[in-house]
Amino acid sequence: MKTPIPYTMRKIFSIMLVCLISLSAYSQSIKKTLKAGDAFMESGRYEDAVVQFTSAIQMNPTDIEGYIARGKAYEKLDKFQESYDDYEKARVFEPKNVDVLYLLGRVCNKMGNYDIALKQLNYASKIAKREGKIYPEKVKTLIALERYDRALQVSDTALKIKQDELNYYQYGLAFERLMNYRRAKEEYDRSISKNKKYVPARVALAKLLIRDGNLDEAMEHCTYMIEDDDRNTEAYKVRSMIYKEQLDYPNAINDISRNILIEPDNPDNYSIRGVYYQEFNQHANAVNDFTKAISLNKSNPEYYFKRASSYEQLMDFGKAQADYKQITELSEFDMKARQMLAEAKDRLYEINRESEAPVIEVSNLDIRGDKVDIGGDAEKIIISGSVREKSPLKSLIINGNESIFEKGSDGVYEFLTNVDIEDMDTLKIEACDDYDNMTSLVYKINRTETTPPNVVIIAPYASDDGQIYLESNDRELFIQGKITDESIIKSIFIEGVTASYAVNDLNPGFTAKIDVLNKNKITVVAEDAYGNRQETEFRLNREGAAISASNPMGKTWVVFVENSNYASFASLDGPVKDVNLMKGALANYQIHNIIHKKDLTKEQMEKFFSIELRDMVRTNQVKSLLIWYSGHGKFVNDVGYWIPVDASRDDEFTYFNINTLRAAMEPYVNYLTHTLVVTDACESGPSFYTAMRSAPTVRSCDDYTATQFKSSQVFMSAGRELASDDSQFTRTFATTLQGNPNSCVPIEEIVSQVTLAVTNNNQQKPKFGKIAGLIDENGTFFFIAK
Repeated sequence: MKTPIPYTMRKIFSIMLVCLISLSAYSQSIKKTLKAGDAFMESGRYEDAVVQFTSAIQMNPTDIEGYIARGKAYEKLDKFQESYDDYEKARVFEPKNVDVLYLLGRVCNKMGNYDIALKQLNYASKIAKREGKIYPEKVKTLIALERYDRALQVSDTALKIKQDELNYYQYGLAFERLMNYRRAKEEYDRSISKNKKYVPARVALAKLLIRDGNLDEAMEHCTYMIEDDDRNTEAYKVRSMIYKEQLDYPNAINDISRNILIEPDNPDNYSIRGVYYQEFNQHANAVNDFTKAISLNKSNPEYYFKRASSYEQLMDFGKAQADYKQITELSEFDMKARQMLAEAKDRLYEINRESEAPVIEVSNLDIRGDKVDIGGDAEKIIISGSVREKSPLKSLIINGNESIFEKGSDGVYEFLTNVDIEDMDTLKIEACDDYDNMTSLVYKINRTETTPPNVVIIAPYASDDGQIYLESNDRELFIQGKITDESIIKSIFIEGVTASYAVNDLNPGFTAKIDVLNKNKITVVAEDAYGNRQETEFRLNREGAAISASNPMGKTWVVFVENSNYASFASLDGPVKDVNLMKGALANYQIHNIIHKKDLTKEQMEKFFSIELRDMVRTNQVKSLLIWYSGHGKFVNDVGYWIPVDASRDDEFTYFNINTLRAAMEPYVNYLTHTLVVTDACESGPSFYTAMRSAPTVRSCDDYTATQFKSSQVFMSAGRELASDDSQFTRTFATTLQGNPNSCVPIEEIVSQVTLAVTNNNQQKPKFGKIAGLIDENGTFFFIAK
């Protein structure tokens, strides 16, 4: 008794059977599609063949058979690039497939890519040295590359493999290119002996016979070919050459006319007949034929050249000129056009001959009648202008020296040149065109004032020693400046870039955007209307940019004012300890300079804040500034005072009014982004600050507006006078900085901690706000950790 097959196994067998049947049907479908494409190829329906082969490729994209078949169809349609692409795809799957390499070489020959063709065919012959079809194709390539000796060697190899009409013909062709005409005839004869109907060999032999004057023998070959095939266009063309040699132009024209009936879309037929019409002195008919040839192939320069010659004979010089110009335009891309370029230019030269003299215009000099104003003792001047001339401009000579000029898009020649006028009292400009028509202008030189312009950079900030301070490493820099001079400014260049300015204004401001990548300096060149020239060099200081890259607060300075040893007030130990405590707390933060001022008198305080600190901030391009005062303070009539060490206890006039500090800091805002004043002495008063209406919001240093928008802030203890050497205010301020685990600490966080500590210690609540009268854009002060 047979064991029954389980249900699960029966189901698996069924699925496998279905898959095998489906796969077989799919394979049959691909073969059927390829077969349909082959049928279309045989019937000459190449577009339909492409459709079938494309469908086969879509069904099996890894089968090279579809790519090869479609590539051959594209070749038949003269779509050589598409054919090449398909052969390349086939080569990806089978890199050493000799047939694919041969096809790639063949289509590259048709495309004119002979170097690539040779590479493919060399590789193919290396893989399959006895593959006969490779060598004739390689001979074609080598002949096209004009490597005739090598073509002869490859032909010899081809004949060793197969002695047929093609290989003998190509052997003869190589000999002919090497001007060994005897051997060429012998090889053409051998080719014909192999196949009497082989047209290329008979045509080549007939042409050699015509060259040697054997017209009757050449005619016999033509007669043989025409009797065998009365639509043989090569035979008619060669016979027309024989008739031309016999000066029988009617019959020569008749033979080419037969070719036109057979191949009406072949432009060369019209071109050949056009030449015969030219030689037969029928130029109107010639023009018609060349025009037809051009309509069929607009990129062949020979057609334009030949038609132009007939136009000249018909005295239609305008149309002749247009055709010669077309050759010059084609010459950039076409080898034939480049070879014909010189002759086309010669013909254009004669057609365009005229007798009008050039018209010279000087645009940048102050010319009045026969005089020209030149700046004082100038030895050189820059002259710019234009020359209007419809013919090519041959030369432009200024004071005996050749000047460079360029033709603009409007056809006008433009020039810009540096001219030596040392010890000269005249300026002479001469222009001459290709036909020796000349214009000469002579001006007397009138010397003017000699003071050069003065250049000042306003933005970005430039120091007195010529340094421009940059806050970023941007590639482009916007420059703003001002020129002062006795005369109108003629030009302003910054690193070769023309600056924008009001050209008619005296002492104009200027702007320019320049590229400063990899530059450590820039040069501003200003010249006035009289040629006085000033070159001013500015060095680029990127210290601020380097700091800004790691610190959004930029260059940050701290100023400590420590007043301890008083004349009339009690001396203090606290300020010394407070400043040292704060210095230690700031050691882990990006502070680029600390200025420690001790025991300042009133005069010293006023001078320091009004002049000294202002100049240091400007010169060093400080971006963020903290001013910390530790010492005695007073709060009188809603005004806060810092007490200088020479102050008299009962004389308010000897105190340092904090509003004086605010007035002194007003110019700082031109340079600073962030200003923070901290006073551990007394309240500063409502005239100095604007109080916060609510608890300050803690800001983030990732907040662009917080770090890059201006801030002017004050944080102060609220006492009337410092009465203790142990400041809870300072101690908590320092502790907050020292205990910070983050990359930055905003002042608002410190204010919160200090306020809590001071209030819990039963002291009056500190105050935090904005400095009245100074610009504040809702930025804030951050301490950035190292």
